[in-house]
Amino acid sequence: MNPRINIITLGVADLERSIDFYEKGLGWKRSQASQDDIVFFPLNGIVLALYPRDALANDACVEATGHGFSGMTLAYNTASEHEVDQVIAAVERLGATIVKRPQKVFWGGYSSYFRDPDGHLFEVAYNPFWELDSNGNVLLP
Repeated sequence: MNPRINIITLGVADLERSIDFYEKGLGWKRSQASQDDIVFFPLNGIVLALYPRDALANDACVEATGHGFSGMTLAYNTASEHEVDQVIAAVERLGATIVKRPQKVFWGGYSSYFRDPDGHLFEVAYNPFWELDSNGNVLLP
């Protein structure tokens, strides 16, 4: 397994307000891969994504309020669906709690979610629309 974090996704209450904060406040440039309901900021090898909090919780199959969801996920992108399955099997053997089994997802990819021993929520995903470089870094347009 090649250790990496590709994407930090923040669940946000007001997407437009958050976009303004990062674009106007910090001067970050939105990627062309952004869509109406999700925005990507390439950050020198890591991608920061902004996505509506309720939708992110729903995608991870957890409650959006209370202790079930912190409003953030960390993402590990893989080169294949098979690699998603391998990573999930490995973390489960190490004691991670699998909160969403690997499956085809609405956006056209394949993903799973797990909680690490401290309860941090990770997505492991294969995105057939994105390229990874030889180091496993996401290459956004």
